[in-house]
Amino acid sequence: MRNLELLARVLLFGIIASPLWADDVSFNRDIRPILSDRCYFCHGFDENHREAGLRLDQAEAASDAIEPGKPDDSELLRRIISDDEDEVMPPRSAHKKPISDDEINLIRRWIQQGAQYEDHWAFVAPVKNDVKDAETSQAIDHFVGQRQSKHGLQFAPPATPAKWLRRVSLDLIGLPPTLAELDGFEKDVLERGDISYESAIDRVLASPHYGERMSLEWLDVARYADTNGFQMDAYRMNWPWRDWVTRALNSDMPFDQFTREQLAGDLLDDPTEDQMIATAFNRNHMINGEGGSIAEENLAKNNFDRVETTGTTWLGLTVGCCQCHDHKFDPLKQRDYYSMYSFFNQISETGRASKQFTAKKEQDRYEERFWVDKPYVAIATDQQTSKLDQLRQATKAAKDRLEATRSEFEPKFLVWIKEIQADPKLLEERIDNLYIRRNVNLAPLDNLKHKLTRGLVDYFISNHEPWSGLKKAVAEAEKAEQNYEAQIPLVMVMRDDQQRDTFILERGNYETPGEKVSPSVPEFLPPLPEGVKADRLAFANWLVSPEHPLTSRVTVNRYWQLMFGRGLVTTPDDFGLQGELPSHPDLLDWMAVDFRERGWSVKRLLRSIALSKTYRQSAAVDESVVAKDPKNIWLARGPRQRLDSRLLRDQALALSGLLVPELGGPPVAPYQPPGIWEPMSLNKNHYMQDDGDDLYRRSLYTVWRRVVAPANFFDAPSRQSCNVKPQRTSTPLHALTTLNDTTYVEAARVWADALSMLPDDASRLARMFYAATARQPDANEIKSLQSSLDQARKHFANHSDESAELLTVGDAISRSGMESTEHAAWTTVCLLVLNLDETLSK
Repeated sequence: MRNLELLARVLLFGIIASPLWADDVSFNRDIRPILSDRCYFCHGFDENHREAGLRLDQAEAASDAIEPGKPDDSELLRRIISDDEDEVMPPRSAHKKPISDDEINLIRRWIQQGAQYEDHWAFVAPVKNDVKDAETSQAIDHFVGQRQSKHGLQFAPPATPAKWLRRVSLDLIGLPPTLAELDGFEKDVLERGDISYESAIDRVLASPHYGERMSLEWLDVARYADTNGFQMDAYRMNWPWRDWVTRALNSDMPFDQFTREQLAGDLLDDPTEDQMIATAFNRNHMINGEGGSIAEENLAKNNFDRVETTGTTWLGLTVGCCQCHDHKFDPLKQRDYYSMYSFFNQISETGRASKQFTAKKEQDRYEERFWVDKPYVAIATDQQTSKLDQLRQATKAAKDRLEATRSEFEPKFLVWIKEIQADPKLLEERIDNLYIRRNVNLAPLDNLKHKLTRGLVDYFISNHEPWSGLKKAVAEAEKAEQNYEAQIPLVMVMRDDQQRDTFILERGNYETPGEKVSPSVPEFLPPLPEGVKADRLAFANWLVSPEHPLTSRVTVNRYWQLMFGRGLVTTPDDFGLQGELPSHPDLLDWMAVDFRERGWSVKRLLRSIALSKTYRQSAAVDESVVAKDPKNIWLARGPRQRLDSRLLRDQALALSGLLVPELGGPPVAPYQPPGIWEPMSLNKNHYMQDDGDDLYRRSLYTVWRRVVAPANFFDAPSRQSCNVKPQRTSTPLHALTTLNDTTYVEAARVWADALSMLPDDASRLARMFYAATARQPDANEIKSLQSSLDQARKHFANHSDESAELLTVGDAISRSGMESTEHAAWTTVCLLVLNLDETLSK
């Protein structure tokens, strides 16, 4: 009965090629996932945790438990099917799910067919199979079409030109096309056909906003934030690295060079300033500069972060557990982990903050604290350098003026302090600072440069004329210099300027170093070239070498994920034995090799995907296709999913006309509800909202506090660690943002203002809907929108106070002169359209 139910379910969903009924059982596809999930923890790679001396991940090592061709004589199968609680595997004490009847049948058939082992697919260098000399778009459609055919599916009709343009614009520049672009593209397609798509994608890829959109993904990978983390969470100044990323992506820097400069730009011959900035990739980790932290422990954690970020970003492997022991599932040893750690362990960082200062903008109420750790480079323009020199000269001049009066104030100071010592009643009368009072009888008066005496002298001259005015001038000059210097970024970089020995840390504890190791790469992957110096540059070159099986696959998979919402491997952070198998292995390998052979050009890769028949499909789907492929694994319809909250914000700003397209620069502080930062920092950190154009910059530039993400980025990943998988969620809480947040309400108000230039309700509603969705509304939709507009007009006519309140949301000034009730009504409808599912999704 159980098998009949399963068969009925399989037929219902059209999973025709299920391995349960395949003629041949594949170790990689069918058996390894079972053994990895249930057996490898105790009988896998980790020799320190291996039970009974049995290893099941290698054919030779498993020969005592497996008799090829003889399942009934195989101890492995006997123990799996045993009813004896002392013999059955996995044991109940392992708290593993029992191996099911279907899985037992697979193992039985695999042994019957010879128990052939296979190397893990991701650890074998990819090769191009089939589709010789094809363009990437053609290869995509070829491999996707093959899989669709096996599952009783076929390509959907193409999306309309406007829908495709909106989709590709949101994917590649993160902004919707303008009405003029939509109209122009539809006309161009009618006149010129498919060649119009090539011209359109070239225009999109040439946009400076392409680099901004791609940077969003890379900043999540690189765990970029504008603060250091932990409770104090002081600011850092690595934003020039963020701008370097945008420039590099806009210029289509080859991905191998992009890799090389970020991991080892400082080790290139005569590195440029940009190449030094690039290495901030590995200084984006958190920094704990608090009083109770231990520098040596922090140094270890910094390097843990670098190894694990590198492992996730380029290897697509979960390497973190190897801090403490050999990997339980992948052939990665603890020694491999610390050998990679050694590559990153040669810089002069302190494990704390080597430079701390505060700065205050004129318009701000509070000072901002900055903590930076060496090594770092100052990134100043010629104009900034000149201005800072002027301020330093002004500070020196103020100090010189005060110093010139030393012969006058020192004798009077000595008289003043001796009078206090002679008459203690004068202590409270003359000195109101408790700390200064304590030094009156401790400070050596024969050494006015002693730190205790110097404090008393400073107090005296600060409270006595004419020196108090001179002292105040020094303080003001120093503050002006400090505030201006704080605008010159000190970018933390990599620089091998402090050689350290590296040891395997037993149980990952910095206090228990074990065997000494040298820089090296994991044993199960291709080695470094013979004779090469084992440094970070060699490591970076190794990652992008033709022999490397992982980097090109992992990278291509993430860009596929960006375009389709899910990767060909749905575990982008785990290409190891516990990760998912690729849905289209031949396609993934073909694209990985092609990506490398064509110069690692990301723009070329994305162009090919965008022009493929697979990507151009309509996302509309019928029930039969959903039944066969509910998750769109076989790609028989176009990609459609909820937009990232950062793109939703940018889309609202763009549709309203509020978006300020300026590229780069320091982070900005747009609208945010009060009281979010303070509780996370014992009231030490305060959100100080910007004004003017800074309110309407792209989300990429919003200040990102490490311990609490921007309030209206409701699905953004944590920037405390590397993240390569988007969070696709949809809850009623999100509507609280998109319906109520100042950004969205103000955007709706300003958009309504702009639409007032159109002559009548019907044209306004149609153009509004088309701009947001790239689709002309049908008659029923126009009727529904008109009904909502009429209801809003009626409501605000009876509640003029509400319309007045609504029109005060945000700082932008209305310019059309619309009557307040009408403006409020149109604002409501614009906000409604911004919240349509079709607007919130691509």
